[in-house]
Amino acid sequence: MPRRPRAHQPTPDDIEARFVALVEGRLTRDEADRWAARWMADDGLDWDDVSWWALGLLHGIDLPADESGAYLHDDEQLRTWLAELRSRRAT
Repeated sequence: MPRRPRAHQPTPDDIEARFVALVEGRLTRDEADRWAARWMADDGLDWDDVSWWALGLLHGIDLPADESGAYLHDDEQLRTWLAELRSRRAT
């Protein structure tokens, strides 16, 4: 069986775009978590510190806070992380 070619490693812009889509409601928390998990599990990739930090936030973004259905990290936290990501990328 032929191997599939390795997918293009996400750029910092790609990662920021996932945060934006999540904040805007165009991406579910489950989709963001699965996307980040896929990239974090690939040991053959080399990440800069900011990208790795941001992927780590996205991976687990769907964790429940309790049985109420609330998330461990609320929408305000997501917006704060997006702002921090943009700030870290600018420096």
